[in-house]
Amino acid sequence: QVQVAESGGGLVQAGGSLRLSCVASGSIFSINRMAWYRQAPGKQRELVATATSGGSKNYADSVKGRFSISRDNAKNTMYLQMNSLKPEDTAVYYCKAEITASTNFLRTSRDYWGQGTQVTVSS
Repeated sequence: QVQVAESGGGLVQAGGSLRLSCVASGSIFSINRMAWYRQAPGKQRELVATATSGGSKNYADSVKGRFSISRDNAKNTMYLQMNSLKPEDTAVYYCKAEITASTNFLRTSRDYWGQGTQVTVSS
């Protein structure tokens, strides 16, 4: 059984900072790409940032220079440091991890999603 869980959301004033965490647990053989998504009310889910196990990182234009994604591969954990937050960053933030379960002897991977954590930025 593999699980992914986010934490660290909350209410913050515009210009403030938050740090989100995503932990993958269970019978994990390997984790390739991990990503943060967000979904604001009435809008589609959008990609915020990605990080591969090899260290490559990418960001949505809307968060470049303000958000920073990082991983601790030894802990199966990913972080999203969010600075200079704006009201338009308000959304539920989701973690997605491309995981190969140790019980999968074909060594094929699939995406696992967390339940999401709410981030609210007040003006």
